[in-house]
Amino acid sequence: MGYLDDPENIKKLKKVFFTCLAILVLIDFIVPKHPHFSLERIPAFYAIYGFVACVSLVFMAKLLRKFIKRKEDYYDY
Repeated sequence: MGYLDDPENIKKLKKVFFTCLAILVLIDFIVPKHPHFSLERIPAFYAIYGFVACVSLVFMAKLLRKFIKRKEDYYDY
């Protein structure tokens, strides 16, 4: 049995992961920025931008699946 097979270890890794994310977002408030665009002045802009981009990719993939999906026996003929 591997380390990641135990659900308790997965919970621990998630806690560490989300803690690191929170720390990075908090650091974004402290570190001085040199923005090129006005949107970059928004606190935690890059975290929000990354989240929105990731969610958009998932929804676009679901939409694309409707067009390119084939039946299970498509290659049998």
